[in-house]
Amino acid sequence: MTRFSIAVIAGDGVGPEVIAAGKRVLERVAERFDFELAFEEFPWGSEYYFRHGRMMPPGALELLQAHDAIYLGAVGHPDIPDHVTLNGLLLPIRRGFDLYVNLRPAVLYEGVSSPLAGRQAGEIDLAIVRENTEGEYAPIGGFLYHQQPEEVAVQTAVFTRRGVERVVRFAFELALKRRRRLASITKSNAQAYGMVLWDRVFQAVARDYPQVETESLLVDAAAMNFVRRPESFDVVVASNLFGDILSDLSAILTGSIGLAPSANLDPTRRFPSMFEPVHGSAPDIAGRGIANPIGAILSAAMMLEHLGRAEAARAVEGAVRKVLAEGRLRTADLGGSASTTEMTQAVLARLED
Repeated sequence: MTRFSIAVIAGDGVGPEVIAAGKRVLERVAERFDFELAFEEFPWGSEYYFRHGRMMPPGALELLQAHDAIYLGAVGHPDIPDHVTLNGLLLPIRRGFDLYVNLRPAVLYEGVSSPLAGRQAGEIDLAIVRENTEGEYAPIGGFLYHQQPEEVAVQTAVFTRRGVERVVRFAFELALKRRRRLASITKSNAQAYGMVLWDRVFQAVARDYPQVETESLLVDAAAMNFVRRPESFDVVVASNLFGDILSDLSAILTGSIGLAPSANLDPTRRFPSMFEPVHGSAPDIAGRGIANPIGAILSAAMMLEHLGRAEAARAVEGAVRKVLAEGRLRTADLGGSASTTEMTQAVLARLED
């Protein structure tokens, strides 16, 4: 029997609640499809920071590298600045393992209402491919006259031909498997170096994929068109910052950020890829048992797909689709009162169908 080793970092806030839900679904689907999952828990995050002054220990990446995949809950705490939590755990894993693709699908499921008037199930179905290791989030810069009245901060975005080409090529390959449309998002009218390089690389790679219809949009126009004509988007490729913002927008357009999964991928498979819900730690509802587990469950399905268990992944997504389509249970973010446990149990029940 095939056995997969999964590193689990439940993290902060609602992270442990939704990861517990996702693990229950993973364990059930593994039984059904005859493979094994071995989970190893790593208690890293904000509580670890309060005890040790850092988000994870030295040698953390070596510990994680022994696993087939990483399942992450959330990172963030109201008493720790966000740049400390993010740069202490999530970003070092992404960069250290060269997880250069952040894949975020956004689907308007049957039974879920979009805030956009008149949108029907299936009309919004897109995948955002976000460059994940460089761009605007590159840790290049610093302070001068730090904490003084004349303080200066320098933040440098870094775009490399290699970094742009590999993520753009991934997006084209994904588009071939979907509806063969790809939109590239930049701001090259104002950012005349890195974004112009991105545009040139995109145009060069496009010549290798004549089957794919392409468009290039400035990010402000893209944000407008996500609202005005979301059905026209299939695959979207964007820089680290723009992909981050647009994927949150797409999550809301499809009903709730609580439904949104994501994958941090190393397509070369040299390192374990990492899977996490988009919603973050949500400290305002942590511990109340009302967090939506669907984003974490769908992230688990993406993990199964990456591990070569496509049938199991489809079963998990199918169970989620059925629960949402029935409309009986809704967590608070979807306008209902169901608990995390109730939503999870409903998905588990549908897995038996």
